[in-house]
Amino acid sequence: MNKISVEKNVKEKSKIISFYNNKTYHIVTYGCQMNVHESEKIRGILNSLEMNETDDIHSADVVVFNTCCIREGAEDRAYNNILLLKNDKKKNKDKVIVVCGCMSQQKNGKYDLSKSKIVDIVIGTHNINALGEYLLRFAINRDKIYDILDKPIASMDSSACVRDDKVNAYVNIIYGCDKFCTYCIVPYVRGREMSRPSQEIYAEVKDLVQNQGYKYITLLGQNVNSYGKDLSEQMSFAELLEYLCTIEGDFKIKFMTSHPVDFDDDLIRVMKQQIKLAKTLHLPVQSGSDTILKRMNRHYNIKHYLKIIKKLKRAIPNIALSTDIIVGFPGETDKDFMQTLKLIKKIKYDQIFAFMYSKRTGTPASTFDDQIDEDIKTSRLNKLLRQQKIIQKENIKKYFKKTYDCLIKFINGVAVGITDGGKEIYIPNYRYTNQNYFISVKVEDIRNHKLSGVIK
Repeated sequence: MNKISVEKNVKEKSKIISFYNNKTYHIVTYGCQMNVHESEKIRGILNSLEMNETDDIHSADVVVFNTCCIREGAEDRAYNNILLLKNDKKKNKDKVIVVCGCMSQQKNGKYDLSKSKIVDIVIGTHNINALGEYLLRFAINRDKIYDILDKPIASMDSSACVRDDKVNAYVNIIYGCDKFCTYCIVPYVRGREMSRPSQEIYAEVKDLVQNQGYKYITLLGQNVNSYGKDLSEQMSFAELLEYLCTIEGDFKIKFMTSHPVDFDDDLIRVMKQQIKLAKTLHLPVQSGSDTILKRMNRHYNIKHYLKIIKKLKRAIPNIALSTDIIVGFPGETDKDFMQTLKLIKKIKYDQIFAFMYSKRTGTPASTFDDQIDEDIKTSRLNKLLRQQKIIQKENIKKYFKKTYDCLIKFINGVAVGITDGGKEIYIPNYRYTNQNYFISVKVEDIRNHKLSGVIK
């Protein structure tokens, strides 16, 4: 990115900032928690220009689409929503439309935003932190900006972000991915793995807990288990967790997403020992078939995956498990799919996130000849979801007479304990009005698939 001339002249920059002063903005976010957190950073950037957020996308002076391209549907929704602003642009010639994130970062994507007459600024994943500078440059010359970088210009600082949630705070610990699963676009739009220094993460978490009162800290990365491998300090992810658990305060740490290949015994030990680590884990399996896992380039088999699950359940009996599953991957046979059904019956996940395979241009799987018909994918997805509903109905029984460390909230005037895995335990006789603190709750009754309990 070229140096922006207004940076060299404070007075000129101040004058340009006034162009946005008291104007309104609206942010549309698609995709994962990483995108949600980046939109929080975008909100901080726009607030620094003395703009005000609005819920009305049509009246907003600046609209930012923070996009996702992990599946075709996400791209289609984003592009169609951009087109809906065509009339708004005619009515308000000063309206600025920005598209950033994964959809704009990918090469040879479905939609060529460089030719869009509606969008004014197009940037990718590597320069979102410079959005303020791009807006200033656009205010000067009003020329369309299209700037997609191959590498990050700097890590995105979270210090100025304006978070959506007042209880849970997202904190990036590593960017990018080196795994190159054959179905996944992430390494191509997010780049290679790049860890943040542990001291920087520690300082951010400490501030969030001790100065801002956050109760949950969710560490983010495409593969958090790879943390530290690219740093000179050589701190592992397990060691980072232990380091963060030394921070004083009443809070818990979650993390996502993990990769089975890098999930080791040391991490299980730390999860068991550290009381500040939430007893929940999202561990994507993607398929129950070794044949499909190999084609996906996942580098593990089901035997290895089940070994991890067995160790986790032995070390942390109350752990809440969730996973990602792709159905209809190229070449998936009925037998392969049945192995996936068999797997979820065996593990009994608390929650699954299941998706039909979506061809992503630029990934190896998009060139495979044995693509699956949409009707077959839809049928398999529905079967999987029906089976998971049965499992969830069975799973609720395991909570009976068990005690969980819960965050107290009030829902419709009734005290509710929220477990680490997000399960709600109603506490009908709780008389206090304070909330957002942790306390032990024992489940005493299950009715109509709802849990109720008492303070221990």
